[in-house]
Amino acid sequence: MSHLTTTTATGALQALGFGVPGYAHPLLAPVEWAELTRPGTPLHWAVLNVADGPGSRPDPHCLEVAGKLRNAGVKVLGHLDLAYGARPLGELVSDAHRFLDWYKVGGFYLDRAPADRADLAGTRRLTATLEAVLGGEAHLVLAHGTHPHPGYAEAADQLVTFSGSWVDYRWSQVAEWTAEYTEAKFVHLVHGIPRTHLDEALRIARWQGAGTIFFTDRPARAGQSDHFHTLPGYWDEIVSRIGPGVSE
Repeated sequence: MSHLTTTTATGALQALGFGVPGYAHPLLAPVEWAELTRPGTPLHWAVLNVADGPGSRPDPHCLEVAGKLRNAGVKVLGHLDLAYGARPLGELVSDAHRFLDWYKVGGFYLDRAPADRADLAGTRRLTATLEAVLGGEAHLVLAHGTHPHPGYAEAADQLVTFSGSWVDYRWSQVAEWTAEYTEAKFVHLVHGIPRTHLDEALRIARWQGAGTIFFTDRPARAGQSDHFHTLPGYWDEIVSRIGPGVSE
């Protein structure tokens, strides 16, 4: 898997691109959201998280952002927190309906997804239900943050198999079973990558078979998880490196 592009089962070319796990609220990050509609940005999807989910009522600023992204051809995913399998199915489905009714999402980012075999059947029931909510057209991303039991690969379109710091990523190992799938299946989210190590990080993503990435130089801060909420300082540079037509 030492290349930037791969051919899917349908023959379509799958290029390395970005998955944005969720910027801050549009009032706090207007530049970030505007950048996602820039023509030529290799963006696979962006996650909308209004208030740890869809919120209790439609947010006018998020409605505007979601509309602009859809008009630009960007897939918008609603953020659903699975709490590692602890949240009831009915609660998640209710949130999913609100995301669809208010923001017209094209799928869901299932955060804090369980990874153990014991939770596989319940996760499959959830993803099948969410597909039905969107009429079978849902793009579903299971955000495990680690390599889950192999059975999860058939439960969603994509799996986040790494989410963490550059210090951990540069020494990470890929699970052998992932070789059975194309790069289109896997997502890597890495924070704290210095500009001087960007090439190395991209090489790791390619060799480990990730088709969707989000890399940032923003470091983690104690007690916070907002390192993905802003643009990386080298955004223009990384966009130019993995933009349309770039390959090895």
